[in-house]
Amino acid sequence: MLIIKCAACRTKLWRYKKLGQGEVLRCHRDRIDKIWRLDERDGKVWCLCGKAVGIDKGSFIKMNKNAFTCAGTKINT
Repeated sequence: MLIIKCAACRTKLWRYKKLGQGEVLRCHRDRIDKIWRLDERDGKVWCLCGKAVGIDKGSFIKMNKNAFTCAGTKINT
């Protein structure tokens, strides 16, 4: 499980089940385990500090590469 945090304010956003060893380019909504802070408006996903973290694409969130950090372990498949 990975903890996704805002790069600007370091606030925890959600816990995500990452499959594979690649970068976090998309967060599929069915793999998001727990949400701490999340604001969705205007087709984007925002942190409470006002930084856009990703773009809402329906079943997944396309992540902005420089807007978040992540820590934890990825699941090898």
